[in-house]
This record gives sequence, C-alpha cells and structure tokens, in this order.
Amino acid sequence: MSVNDTNAEGVSDSAARAARDLRVAFSRLRRRIREVADTEDHTPSQVSALTLVSKSGAASASALAAAEGVRPQSMAATLAALDQQGLIRRSPDPEDGRRQLVTLTEAGRERVEVNRQAREEWLARSLQDRCTEEERAVLIEAMALMERLTAGPARPAGPARPTGPAT
Repeated sequence: MSVNDTNAEGVSDSAARAARDLRVAFSRLRRRIREVADTEDHTPSQVSALTLVSKSGAASASALAAAEGVRPQSMAATLAALDQQGLIRRSPDPEDGRRQLVTLTEAGRERVEVNRQAREEWLARSLQDRCTEEERAVLIEAMALMERLTAGPARPAGPARPTGPAT
C-alpha cells in the first residue's frame, strides 16, 4: 500500500496519517502550554473564560457560554468566581439594560497577559533548546500550511454527513 492510496471516504492514507499525527501533537502541545501558565488558583473553566473575554471583549454571559459550549448556569458559576477575585467586571448592556456585559478588569488583563507571556516564553525556550535552526525553519514553513488549513471553512467539501438520527 502506498502513501497515495485512499480510503472509502476518498482521503489519502498520507492525509489521514498527517491528520492523526497533527491532532496528537497539537493536543500534547496544548496540554503542555496549559501546564506552564500560572493557573494554580483557577480552574480550567476559569482560565478559559478569562482568555475568551480577553479575546472577545465585552460579551454577555450567555454569549460566553455559547462560545465555550457550556450551559449558561455553568458559565454563571465560573464568572461569579472570577468576579469575586476581581478579574472581571459586569456592566449594563447599553443596547439592552436587562443584560450585563462582562469585561476584564485591569487585574484580569494583567493575569491573562502574564499567562500568555509565560506560555510564549516556554515555547520559545523549548524551540531554542530542542530544535536546530534548520528544524525551526521547517516549523516556520509548516505554519504557512497550517494557516492555509485554518483559513477555509470549518467543514471541507465532501460527502454530506447525516445531521439527525437515522430512520
């Protein structure tokens, strides 16, 4: 069997292997990067919510819950803990006074930035210590390919997938 063989879905063996290897490598990398951040006093949900608010700006709790794929009640509990620590602020939505928008406080922005910087420094140091200059150049070139993968639609064209229960 050659690397150009395809499976029943029309995906080459090399594409399937690359997808599997990338998924495993990125999962490990993501796990290692999360270990580096100063999250001793925060749950993974709290860290994720802080990062999300940092990236999205002012957002309602329900919008944050939807973005995280969690129940609104779970997000409310997460935000309550962050509010108690002084990392977020809630203010009335100027378009709908019944709703509150969540933003980061200065302490919240500082926490997110310190964690981001720690993760970036760990990754740069790991690349420096574990890879040669040539290997780092290969990684930089591979990032262009990764950007191409992430620039398109989330679901590539292909056979339609069932959306409901089979009857």
